[in-house]
Amino acid sequence: MGLFYNIFIAVFSSIGSFLFGQAGIIASVLTMDHYTAHFGDAPDIQGAVVSTFNGGCFIGSAGAGWANDKFGRKRTIQIGCVFALWGCAMQSGANNVATLLVGRIIAGIAIGALSMTVPLYNTEIAPPKIRGFLVGLTQQMLGIGFIVANWVGYGSQYIKSDISWRLPLGLQLVPAGLLLVGIQFLPFSPRWLLEVGRDDEAREVVLKLHDNNTVTAEKEYAEMYTNIKAEVSVKNRKLSDLWVTRAMSRRTLVAMGVQIFCQFTGINVLNYYGPAMYKSLGVTGGKALLVQGIYGAVGPIANLFFIIFILDRVGRKKPLMFGAASFVATFSILAAMVATNPPGEPNANTAAQRVGIAMIFLTSIIFSLSFGPVSWVLASEVFPTSTRSIGTSVATCSNWAFNTLLGQVAPRGIDDVGWKFYILFVCLNFVDLILIAIFFPETKGRSPYNLLIYSSDRHQQARR
Repeated sequence: MGLFYNIFIAVFSSIGSFLFGQAGIIASVLTMDHYTAHFGDAPDIQGAVVSTFNGGCFIGSAGAGWANDKFGRKRTIQIGCVFALWGCAMQSGANNVATLLVGRIIAGIAIGALSMTVPLYNTEIAPPKIRGFLVGLTQQMLGIGFIVANWVGYGSQYIKSDISWRLPLGLQLVPAGLLLVGIQFLPFSPRWLLEVGRDDEAREVVLKLHDNNTVTAEKEYAEMYTNIKAEVSVKNRKLSDLWVTRAMSRRTLVAMGVQIFCQFTGINVLNYYGPAMYKSLGVTGGKALLVQGIYGAVGPIANLFFIIFILDRVGRKKPLMFGAASFVATFSILAAMVATNPPGEPNANTAAQRVGIAMIFLTSIIFSLSFGPVSWVLASEVFPTSTRSIGTSVATCSNWAFNTLLGQVAPRGIDDVGWKFYILFVCLNFVDLILIAIFFPETKGRSPYNLLIYSSDRHQQARR
């Protein structure tokens, strides 16, 4: 039962990521006639609807660091689900922009907490040899959530009433309720149990995760016990712990960097404003939502292939470099297609439109083979247990901060500067490629304590 049980825990807890994917329904909702009749379609309003959600995510991921230490990973996930139920209900029932925006903020707080806690939980549950695969399932469930959201959005456009947008927003209540109840039957993180002195419970969890194989379970438990108890003696849960040594500062910058670079790929601009981008390529109306639905399906397929066959073999650094280099190429081609074939021309170049759409699809595939799963794995792997919760929180906050920024400016950029907006992502990914090549470590299969380039922080902590 060991491997199956590990996979089941990772998949079920990642319903939180599925819920984040469901939050991507807003990409379809923003284009619906009954929605725009209710709230308008001005770029600034659209940007506010997206960015307030992302701002809530920032708040949620910041607070989750404290909650994970205080209440544990399971309870924090449940708290996030309660906020998700509240926020999604407000969005579905909104009759004015203010109510919609408040609902978006509250739901964002939930997703921020879940997006930080679920990978952390899976990292601490997973055996090192398949950690990349299990944590990568977070991205897989996120992708499936986007598939469901896109196709629900596509189908809902044909409903000739306000139900067309209320229904897809309300469906987000389903995964939130399921996770709220179901997570109660999954184990606590054994590492957190050791931190709070519940040692016997931690041993039972480790034994269960190893399918009652006492030899391997006791070996992992002994190593875990020694490291965590040593850390607890000096742990004070201060934010400054992330910068207390040069080595710890580097850990923090790497974790923040991979999450920020994840936004620089432009993937969430595609997820949130895909139909608007297709419009810039001459694809409008129901066709844009249909293309968005197909687009949402290609990423999860690539992600599943990657986490099963590649991630735990090639490591973390090489896929990131591959992704950054590829995005330079895809956004360069996309910018060229939009620049040479402006939307609205009477004699549109159909071939150019298809190339532009192909680049958007290719970007999704490459993201799922690189930053998508790797960003969550690396950001949690790089920290020792003593700072993993707060460190992952800070890294996830960085992700949402830049997500909020890009979510706000993207509709204005697409409308006002057209193809030049895509050049921004060409430049950002080129810089990312250089920084990853020079500064990022390889963490595949390693305990945070065995990252040689960071060995100095254990020695310095021992002298404190």
